[in-house]
Amino acid sequence: MIPPPDSLLRYDPPVLVSRRAERPGPRADGGGASAPAPPPRPPTGGRPPPPRPGAAAEPAREVLNAILPPREWAEDGRLWVQEVSGAPSTRADVVRLQEQLDLRLRQRQARETGLCPVRRQLYAQCFDELIRETTINCAERGLLLLRVRDEIQMTIAAYQTLYESSVAFGMRKALQAEQGKSDMEKRIAELEEEKRELEKQVTEQKAKCEAIEKRENERRQIEEKKHSEEVQFLKRTNQQLKAQLESIIAPNK
Repeated sequence: MIPPPDSLLRYDPPVLVSRRAERPGPRADGGGASAPAPPPRPPTGGRPPPPRPGAAAEPAREVLNAILPPREWAEDGRLWVQEVSGAPSTRADVVRLQEQLDLRLRQRQARETGLCPVRRQLYAQCFDELIRETTINCAERGLLLLRVRDEIQMTIAAYQTLYESSVAFGMRKALQAEQGKSDMEKRIAELEEEKRELEKQVTEQKAKCEAIEKRENERRQIEEKKHSEEVQFLKRTNQQLKAQLESIIAPNK
């Protein structure tokens, strides 16, 4: 595990807690409880460090550790712990904090607008530093700022969850629409094929109808011609019979 990266939140120098990075394991008798960790060793040879000038008092230190927990990391088989600084900040420190925030925003190329994890991380570190400075002067004000910070983080997490769920919902709808589009295209192709088949049948039926009409017209013309010939034959026969009848009747007069 590498040491934690540099942060806008001020920390005290790291303290060596243990020369073994691993935690104590379970007891030899199989019990689930672990052996108590050895007390922290002082950074100097057996002698506690002298109190730092301007350091926070013990109650303020407990509040600071509760609000901003110390960070730990292992390096070369040794466990280090680093607590937040308990030294109060001056006006110059606040101005320097603002300058560092602007500098790191430029160095890490954070976006000025829109969603940017880098900008959010740097502003969160800056807000934690402001909470630390406020807690040293007034623990109650620091706890209230902690509530504000937690509420903001909860709100951001809720919006992030809502955003992720909306993205997933949009992707599902897009997939459903794509699937529905393919089904609709398949249905359109089937209907077009059915339409072509029906048009082919209509063309065939029209051809059959025209053939039937042509055949019936020809048959009607033949029937009319035949009927006309029969009428003419009957008229000629009638004229001949009339003439014969008149010739028979004439001598008798």
